[in-house]
Amino acid sequence: MTDAIAWHNSKREVAIDTESLVLVGIDWASSAHQVRSMGAEAAGPASVRHNAAGIGAMVDWLCSQAKQPGQVSVAIETPHAPVVEALLDRSITVFDINPKQLDRFRDRFSPAGAKDDRRDALMLASSLRTDCRCFQRVEALDPAVVELREWSRMAEELKGECIGLANCARQQLWRYYPQVLDLTEDVGTDWALALWALS
Repeated sequence: MTDAIAWHNSKREVAIDTESLVLVGIDWASSAHQVRSMGAEAAGPASVRHNAAGIGAMVDWLCSQAKQPGQVSVAIETPHAPVVEALLDRSITVFDINPKQLDRFRDRFSPAGAKDDRRDALMLASSLRTDCRCFQRVEALDPAVVELREWSRMAEELKGECIGLANCARQQLWRYYPQVLDLTEDVGTDWALALWALS
């Protein structure tokens, strides 16, 4: 009997044949990623550096573990990152999971619930096999959407930085030149900064 599980979300149901798949868990990090696989023929890279060479070698190895890249399913905590983009670019199926849900799965592997990157990678692969319904499939986005999202993210970051700098300026003005604060509450405006520069 085929060991198949179904992945559900609000739009569709997808049957996953776990016997023909290589299930992989990747614990994502900023400098190095932990990789654990279930169903692979050979031991793969345990730790992958976060650079083009490291990610490329990992993806090449994953593709070599199945007849088709689509037979490799990867579980990861984030739906967007260079690692995810590299996997999707090679037609590898990627699933992400909410970190809070992953915390619940961690109790299965460690009663203390302690975080261990290597164990988390194995836990991701195992949970994808046993609890696929808790994961969301990551779909490749249109490049225009990705670019727009990045511009939006940068705009939000710059807005936050501007607010922080304006708050610092307001505190400095309050200390030695409070008269400017009688003119405007927003000391970050162009005219207020120009007036301050002239004084």
